[in-house]
Amino acid sequence: MGKQPQTLAQAIASLPEEERIILTMHYLKSMSAAEIASLLGVPERSVEAIIRQGRSRLSAILGI
Repeated sequence: MGKQPQTLAQAIASLPEEERIILTMHYLKSMSAAEIASLLGVPERSVEAIIRQGRSRLSAILGI
């Protein structure tokens, strides 16, 4: 018996806190990487990298 598929909410909840916060801001609040970077006081490139990493991790978790 294999591992049961996760819902999107479960997959997001399983992400590291930093990824979860930034992906939530980006996808659910429709904020750009520049807006997120400004709000958090971090470089835009860092936010872009975390978005890419988080999206990849979500894809792997969800098997898509």
